[in-house]
Amino acid sequence: MTSIIVDSHRALTDVVPLVQFRLAGLRGRSRRAAGVAAVVIAGLTLAAMVVPAFVPGAVDSPQAENIVVLLPTAYLAFLVATTIALTVASGGRELLPRDEGVAFPISPTTDHLGALLLAPLNIAWLMQAWAILGATAYVVGPSGLAAAQVTALLWLVTATAVAQLVAWCVEWVRRGRHGLLLVRVSGVALALAAAGLVATGLVTALLDRSPLWRVVLVALSGSDGGWGRWLVGSLLLLATGAAAVALGAGVAHGVARRPARDESRAEGRTVSARPEPRSELGALVRTDRASVWRSVPLRRGLVVIALLPGSIAAAGRLEWGILPVLPGIVAAGAALLFSVNAWCLDESGALWRESLPVRPRVMFAARVLVQLELLGLAGLLTVLVAGSRAGGAPTGAEVASLAGTVVVVSVQVVARTMSWSVRRPFAVDLRSARAAPAPPLSMASYSAYLALTSTLTGLLFTLTARAGGPMPALLVALPLLLLAVRRLLITARAWETPAVRAQVVATVSVC
Repeated sequence: MTSIIVDSHRALTDVVPLVQFRLAGLRGRSRRAAGVAAVVIAGLTLAAMVVPAFVPGAVDSPQAENIVVLLPTAYLAFLVATTIALTVASGGRELLPRDEGVAFPISPTTDHLGALLLAPLNIAWLMQAWAILGATAYVVGPSGLAAAQVTALLWLVTATAVAQLVAWCVEWVRRGRHGLLLVRVSGVALALAAAGLVATGLVTALLDRSPLWRVVLVALSGSDGGWGRWLVGSLLLLATGAAAVALGAGVAHGVARRPARDESRAEGRTVSARPEPRSELGALVRTDRASVWRSVPLRRGLVVIALLPGSIAAAGRLEWGILPVLPGIVAAGAALLFSVNAWCLDESGALWRESLPVRPRVMFAARVLVQLELLGLAGLLTVLVAGSRAGGAPTGAEVASLAGTVVVVSVQVVARTMSWSVRRPFAVDLRSARAAPAPPLSMASYSAYLALTSTLTGLLFTLTARAGGPMPALLVALPLLLLAVRRLLITARAWETPAVRAQVVATVSVC
């Protein structure tokens, strides 16, 4: 017991210098931007916790009653979404990258705590957390608000810890004998079970029996004087979260003792030679495409991002006119897998690529085409899955709006991410299933920007979907495409500058 306490204390003390080490890498404008971002996030969180309680109609309106009914579902959705995100990332993001951990070894417990600490640095996590805090404030009102928000915050922490524990358990199984097969079969079985529930209409009945009603009742207890129930329920939540953190640390130790089979298989795979491509562009596109699909985190992430939003929309039977929002969300999520630092795919191979007798613009065009291909494919697959239960045939305006959204958002996202990739490159090893293409704070800012702009574009096309024909969608798409192409051309000219290209190559080839 003494050794466990000592190891836990050491892991806790190791997290602080690791965070300081990460922050020390920020310089000048980046450091100021990080401070501003922290203040903005804290301000928005506080506003979400307080402002809805004083909105007219809070507590006793029919809308508040409907939100109370939906709160358990929102709590459950947060747990499920966080679990999926952390499971796909094989236990969450790394506070210290794998290669740096060779020179500065840290314990699995420290790695586990770092992954928990980085979980909120994700726009999806933040948006869901703000929605839960805001909905809780709206149904509680000023009376008992502080108590209700304490319970809501405890649920966010507990759900994240439980999701982290599940993610480590899945990774432990994945690294065992026949683990890949077990995880894939289990994933397919869960997907089929979810599809069966949706097809049979049992989702609502199942959600009505959700045990998270008790968490909502605990949060509401403070407003009606049930302080005993609130205290006991909040303490149980706190104890559950602490237990999940402790168990997660234990499973993380077990994961560390097992080899990463996905990564080992990818690195030891033998690839047969194929016929020579007919052009330089074709050869580069083939190389870039293979770099993506042979990377464990990219392949796994693209599949989940393409299928999950569409499946949720299909379960909710969203109408065709609302579907244009989805491709923007999917494109933003897919871009965060590698596009925000697109040249990191080359790693040390960037030196070899730069020595090839190929014009820089051809190399730039190949990277752009591969990204457009992946983002467009993910968006199209999402629309097809979501449209399978939309009901009826789409109108011409809806088809044009969906096509316009997929094309415009893909080009917009690629134009922005290629600009970031050229101007702010990072050295990243994407062979690790837990790797991210940029530091945590940069990823948070990238995800916020992409989510905002892509969602706004999608909302714009939802308006054109209600028009009488396809012409409004085309008129909206044309100027947006021209602006995105203009940004791409500016970035391409910057890439052709030898000094800029040398800086990018020197940075990403460090891995």
